[in-house]
Amino acid sequence: MSGAILARGATLPSGERADVLIDGGIIARVGSGVDAAGATVIDADGLLALPGLVDLHTHLREPGYEQSETVLTGTRAAARGGYTAVFPMANTFPVADTAGVVEQVASLGRAAGYATVQPIGAVTVGLAGERLAELGAMASSRAGVRVFSDDGLCVADPLLMRRALEYVKAFGGVIAQHAQDPRLTEGAQMNEGALSGRLGLAGWPAVAEESIIARDVLLAEHVGSRLHVCHVSTAGSVEVIRWAKARGIDVTAEVTPHHLLLTEDRVEGYDARFKVNPPLRRSEDVHALREALADGTIDIVATDHAPHPAEAKESEWAAAANGMVGLESALSIVHETMVATGLLDWAGVARVMSQAPARIGGLAGQGEAIEAGAAPELLLYDPEPRSGFSIDRLSGRSRNTPYLGIDLPGRVVAVVHGGYATVLDGALRPAEEVAEAARHAWNTPEARHG
Repeated sequence: MSGAILARGATLPSGERADVLIDGGIIARVGSGVDAAGATVIDADGLLALPGLVDLHTHLREPGYEQSETVLTGTRAAARGGYTAVFPMANTFPVADTAGVVEQVASLGRAAGYATVQPIGAVTVGLAGERLAELGAMASSRAGVRVFSDDGLCVADPLLMRRALEYVKAFGGVIAQHAQDPRLTEGAQMNEGALSGRLGLAGWPAVAEESIIARDVLLAEHVGSRLHVCHVSTAGSVEVIRWAKARGIDVTAEVTPHHLLLTEDRVEGYDARFKVNPPLRRSEDVHALREALADGTIDIVATDHAPHPAEAKESEWAAAANGMVGLESALSIVHETMVATGLLDWAGVARVMSQAPARIGGLAGQGEAIEAGAAPELLLYDPEPRSGFSIDRLSGRSRNTPYLGIDLPGRVVAVVHGGYATVLDGALRPAEEVAEAARHAWNTPEARHG
């Protein structure tokens, strides 16, 4: 599995057809008539070759919540969806607020081998929003943390948020904010509007998100630091971010696949698979998010993959946990909502799902263009088939997907990470083989010293 891999006749994001040879820990050749004795050959005729996808917002749950997901099971789900790198959020138990915890998570990712695992560190100790966590220690640790977030909770204290932005500026870090005013969303259950009133569910107003984003972009401007806005969900948020970028503020933003596809109407059946934070919004918001992703106001797609055990979702709406799994379905949803609608081409997909997330997260060796000398991170995708999304497409530990039965396009055929295959012919490679290939990759001089 660690030998050369040749994808023959693939279509690059530019639309050009080429053979892609991965050998010696790099993309060795890209062109026509490429050959390599002994290589594993993949017939890529009709397949798109994209840089391995990078998810800047994943929940792997380990340590502490292994009943929902582990680093191994979560990265298997990531590989099945075309991802070669994920950034796991800090809301574990213990919280990833020290160098020791983030190093543990990164080490588990290296051992599993299915994807690069680049931990996100907590902004505040225990996510309590009272004092800053060990930001510098996490940044200088072997994990090399550059993204910090209290995701699941908002850094609501403006002074604490200012101090965090000032602190990470020294080493090129970024604060990824979960924009949710806690007072405006007390008891909130779904998007605030006529539907929430009819269903008898407490409303979650758009201004609760928009007001925090407005405050934070001004703070980022004031201190000259980087801000990243997690899971943008409203048209008003788009306008605030657009204004901030026009002003030259160093802000980036993400949208989730589910906010590109699903609307608040899904809540009518009280099916808790559709309960998520921030909530599903109006069709007008969905349209605004798609347009913002297309024009660059929103920089990336991030899954917010949030696994839960069955009992956390199979309950009455008010008691159910927020969140849905999304790694295996993300590329198909972006295909459906952005490519099939003409809003993005495949080069645009590579930008918002690979190149820009790697750049924002400061992750070298990911998101590179498919060319000779680049890192060996590659995805082969068949855009033609359509099928109803089913449980057998999930490879993680949890099953809380909102897409069951929804007709979606495309199929991930093969994934190469670190120069070895993690997925071939649509199937995950065995864990033992992947772990052995990862050990070999990590024992090269380049890996030890790079």
